[in-house]
Amino acid sequence: MFNLPPVTRGIIIANVLVFLLVAGGGPYVDSLALWPLGPQFQPWQVITYAFVHAGLPHIAFNMLGVGMFGADVERVWGSPRFLNYYLVCAVSAAIAQLAVTSLTGAYYPTVGASGALFGLLLAFARLFPNRIIIPLIPPIPMRAPVFVAVFGALELLLGVTGTLAGIAHFAHLGGLAGGWLYLRFGPRRR
Repeated sequence: MFNLPPVTRGIIIANVLVFLLVAGGGPYVDSLALWPLGPQFQPWQVITYAFVHAGLPHIAFNMLGVGMFGADVERVWGSPRFLNYYLVCAVSAAIAQLAVTSLTGAYYPTVGASGALFGLLLAFARLFPNRIIIPLIPPIPMRAPVFVAVFGALELLLGVTGTLAGIAHFAHLGGLAGGWLYLRFGPRRR
């Protein structure tokens, strides 16, 4: 944790602090979570939802991913570009989730950094295409781009079929899409 680059470390610390702040529920959860467009939606929620998590396993896995993949991306890109990219992925995940809830009429809040994490996975795969990742399920070694493609396809399948309700599959895909757009059209580093 102490040798993580500053923005990666800051993201993890901020998420843990928010998790501790809202651990028992309370009034902050409703105002920080991303609500569908309607009476409970507030503009700041397109960022704040990415710092709120629903339980210890949720924050643990997301922050493990931010540390594992974000640290290497930040070391290559530098802190300012990394922070911009992370926030773009979080906002694009929120936009995708808002679009899906508007189309389906679903009305439930969304929380978690998973959409931004999916964007980080994409950047990691692009920067380190030959790195091998072994996911927990299935424990099959894959090159980073294959890992991202498999998990992106899985999210699309689960989202379209409505499998694993309660998981914002289209937010994950939105984070991937926002990351791809940033990598394709965003600022370039020489």
